[in-house]
Amino acid sequence: MVLRIANCSGFYGDRLSAAREMVEGGPIDVLTGDWLAELTMLILAGNRLKGRPGYAVTFVRQMEQVLGACLERGIKIVSNAGGLDPEGCAAAIEKLGLSARVAHVTGDDVTGHDLDLVNLDTGERLTEPVLTANAYLGARPIAAALAAGADVVVTGRVTDAALVTGPGIWRYGWGPGDLDALAGSVVAGHVIECGCQATGGNYSFFGEVPDLAHCGFPLVELHEDGSSVVTKHPGTGGLVSVGTVTAQLLYEIGSPRYLGPDVVARFDTIALSQEGPDRVRVWGVRGEPPPGTLKVAVNYLAGYRNTMTLMLTGLDLEEKARIAQEAIWARVPRESFESVDVSFDPPLLRITVMDRDARRAGRAFSSAVVETGLASYPGFYGLTPPGDASPYGVYWPTLIPAADVRPRVIVGGEEVALPSSERPDPAVEVLVDPVAPRWDATGVPTVPAPLGRVAGARSGDKGGNANLGVWVRTPEEYGWLARTLTVERLVKLLPSLEGLMVERFELPNLNALNFVVHGLLGRGVAASPRLDPQAKALGEELRARMLEVPETFLR
Repeated sequence: MVLRIANCSGFYGDRLSAAREMVEGGPIDVLTGDWLAELTMLILAGNRLKGRPGYAVTFVRQMEQVLGACLERGIKIVSNAGGLDPEGCAAAIEKLGLSARVAHVTGDDVTGHDLDLVNLDTGERLTEPVLTANAYLGARPIAAALAAGADVVVTGRVTDAALVTGPGIWRYGWGPGDLDALAGSVVAGHVIECGCQATGGNYSFFGEVPDLAHCGFPLVELHEDGSSVVTKHPGTGGLVSVGTVTAQLLYEIGSPRYLGPDVVARFDTIALSQEGPDRVRVWGVRGEPPPGTLKVAVNYLAGYRNTMTLMLTGLDLEEKARIAQEAIWARVPRESFESVDVSFDPPLLRITVMDRDARRAGRAFSSAVVETGLASYPGFYGLTPPGDASPYGVYWPTLIPAADVRPRVIVGGEEVALPSSERPDPAVEVLVDPVAPRWDATGVPTVPAPLGRVAGARSGDKGGNANLGVWVRTPEEYGWLARTLTVERLVKLLPSLEGLMVERFELPNLNALNFVVHGLLGRGVAASPRLDPQAKALGEELRARMLEVPETFLR
């Protein structure tokens, strides 16, 4: 029998009714949800400082709606909604009074450890006081909780895919050496972790997606060998196709070696096929031993920020932007702030200041901008009223030896012993990187066209970096894409990337390329001055750029 694992949340703030829809829409065995984006840990830390819960309270509201039905039908619930307080979240569920056996997983909080605090992306060493530090735990604590009879498992910071891999280990008994099965489950978890992004949400070719307004959430039918089928409940809107699954596979990844605490999943070995309407089979995934370290998400409070946005219209926009800035800095010196970012993307001029002094970055700045209103460029008007500065935090990724982290599983108030943390021999076979097919452009007629007429794209954030995945539908188109869309060409098409380090990775099995743009988002989402701080629109910006495209591809 397959294990049907459904998703009901892709982020803190996702559709509240999704849990009920997944429980009532068709048969499932496990209900999961992902609440913990990198930014969410900082938001929860802010809540905790204000005396509010350090967990996702919306998850508890969902449990009020579905827990009774899940207990009746034997549906297990696995969620990382515990955030910074898994124990508190578990207690809130127990207070619902439905006699559920609730487990919580802790041990991810490593604020008391002697951390090296070297930034994975920049190599810098953190010297600021740490607000939160949470290691990304793996799937085995979740499996242990389920094996101990838990109906609900609430975790803190675990990898997003662990919400699927954990139930897979519980059902099929995979050991640390079952690398391919583990890797397959990680891929399945990555596909459904972001909710409707696997079923047509945020999809480049959105015209293909029926009834997007009522998009159904995804589920996977996970098999013992780690292969799976991605689907959704019948009668729901949206689309499950090779394209929608490919788009999600490219979301927020780096190298084709997708590192995790349980296994390294080789994304360059994934095979996809359309098995029927809204059914995509995922198989062939190979796994390698996990690294001896765990990633740690550190957050610290860096100061205060304020942004003012002005609209520029008509003629001579560059000159108007220059005059606007001269008038502002004449009233409040630019050098008085720790950091200033000015972005001019006509017709918007955005000026962001950051400083440890809340007063300096607050009204002293925003009022100075408003004061220029009658002594600046013609047509002056602003989109932001004067206001105080707001605190901001910085996400700081680092590593910790896996042996230094001790997960704890509490079921019904009692701690459950975890199995030995044996790790597979790192000397097992390591796969050879694939070679992209060659493309012979000799004699091929081309016409100018937007890249998006041929290619889809999906982009997102990973700390201060952005990833940009681009895919096409056929191997022939991929041969052209791999030859055409070099790093140099990408930077020419997207001048905002100029001067940044850009890596390119090839995924011929998915007819895709993945680019990682280092430093595009500065010090992370919460500190990024970009209008698009999570780089969500970067892929669509690229698709609008003109290239010489083979005529046959446009037919």
